[in-house]
Amino acid sequence: MDNFNTEPNIPQGRFDINDLKTWLEPLIKEPISGFEFFPLKGDASDRTYFRVHYYLQSRPAEKLSIIIMQLKEPEPEKEPDFNRMQKFLHQLDMPVPQILYYDAGRGLLFLEDGGDTHLEDLTRNSPDNLILWYQKAIELIVAMQTRGTQSMTSHCPAHALQFDVEKLMWEMDFMIKHYIKGLLNRPLDANAESEIRRALLELCETLAQEEKVFVHRDFHSRNLMVRQDNLMLIDFQDARMGPRQYDLVSLLKDSYVILPEETRNQLLDYYLQRIEQEESRPLPRSHFMKIFDCMSIQRNLKAIGSFASQYMDHQNDRYLQYIEPTLQYIRDTMHARPDLKPLSQALGQAIPELQIGSHNEGPSS
Repeated sequence: MDNFNTEPNIPQGRFDINDLKTWLEPLIKEPISGFEFFPLKGDASDRTYFRVHYYLQSRPAEKLSIIIMQLKEPEPEKEPDFNRMQKFLHQLDMPVPQILYYDAGRGLLFLEDGGDTHLEDLTRNSPDNLILWYQKAIELIVAMQTRGTQSMTSHCPAHALQFDVEKLMWEMDFMIKHYIKGLLNRPLDANAESEIRRALLELCETLAQEEKVFVHRDFHSRNLMVRQDNLMLIDFQDARMGPRQYDLVSLLKDSYVILPEETRNQLLDYYLQRIEQEESRPLPRSHFMKIFDCMSIQRNLKAIGSFASQYMDHQNDRYLQYIEPTLQYIRDTMHARPDLKPLSQALGQAIPELQIGSHNEGPSS
């Protein structure tokens, strides 16, 4: 007897059980005896994810699974950036989930299931192997910056997208709107806002002048899945060209996993050794670290803006806990770099939480 879930519709899904049976059976070329489905939590995303367990009539005791990604809106006339990016990365032999089926009319992607274990989980459950796993992650960064950059074509969405001054400043304005004026509820007069934006603009201009390489753009511990002894990349659809420090900052100054400074420095050395080997040229350490620090301030401010936006726009307080550790990254970086004092002073007027020794966070009462 079939064991189908009898719910007529999947919550928030543009499909039902009959759709799943119709789409999946031709893919696996076997009759399916039953389904289970589970909505998954995305990471501050406008996409919706579901894990679908299914059981074959020939092997009723074996549980198989796929992931269904539901795009925000169907766009039948346009191939999604996720699909184009997946093809690009797959051709480079990068570890990305296989696309099993795409329903353009409904905006649904059937994907290979990468499992439930993130790099973040390993840092807590297997801390003794932390260096090894982060070196694996850095190898992926090196591969994207070398093979990805060298193989760039116009079909890859990243080809036409850059972290230029306009994009970097858009993210800073997003932070001002959602964190300073929104979550902190701190109004800025015209002079104060102009001073902050002027300081941030100088930071963004410095970053935009750097050589551009392929960057994942969201390369942190929750977007790296662990499968046996390897990592799988997910959430890569927003990749673009940018400074080589960008993904490294995302990984080593991750809001979700705080690495010891000694470990971070060890991994930075590993990256520099590997990228110099691959590119057969030295990278001046002083300049590299200056850009790394500038990039970390911009990237961490951008993350804080995103966390605040989730709360202000979507009443999602899940990310508020990550604001303080992210602010601490910025405090530490500005404290260690006297050349960033003008930026520190400008930001400190609007965000007292960034002043050295301050650990307050949250909206004003």
